[in-house]
Amino acid sequence: MEFQLNRVELRVLGALLEKDLATPEYYPLSLNALVLACNQKTNREPVLSLTEDEVTGALDSLRIKKLCFENRSSGRVVKFGHNLQSLFNLVRKETAILCVLMLRGPQTLGELRSRTGRMAEFTDLAEVEESLANLSELGLLKMLPRRPGQKESRYVQLLSGEPDPAEEPDSTAPAAPTAPSPEGDRLSALEREIKELREELIELKKMFSEFKSQFD
Repeated sequence: MEFQLNRVELRVLGALLEKDLATPEYYPLSLNALVLACNQKTNREPVLSLTEDEVTGALDSLRIKKLCFENRSSGRVVKFGHNLQSLFNLVRKETAILCVLMLRGPQTLGELRSRTGRMAEFTDLAEVEESLANLSELGLLKMLPRRPGQKESRYVQLLSGEPDPAEEPDSTAPAAPTAPSPEGDRLSALEREIKELREELIELKKMFSEFKSQFD
């Protein structure tokens, strides 16, 4: 690949992709809205606290790489968008998969299918695998070697280069045997989903307020 993104560039580009696919009414994004999107506490692993200067620097670098653009035609506020989809001729589902990998790190097939739901709909895991194969052919992602103790393979994006094995969580230690209740698992998942939805609603309200202020 002709370029390699650093951590901030990856987060900025991922945030632009997400808002384009999930909330197109707020896209392209002003600088303030983009900083909010980069620093969201939901759907981000890890959660970052980027400054406006860091995001601006990443935008400058992404423009040089032809991965983003400025839009000055929507009033007095400069807005920013991405060129990733057109640059690699990606379809919506492939773009959604890359977006999740950029914002949340390595993911399994099941995680990719569920976490792309706001941006693209996959009918089954086979359809996810087909998109993954296309992205792999383009050199945009790869399957990670399965470590001892891992039940499913995970996939990682390559826009920021080959993953560093030292940064991978250690899963070689045997896990303590547990017998979780199916009902307890479902309840925990529901509670996590409700918490994420509440936090996401707060972020959307912030973005709407920022969007509205452009016309005051």
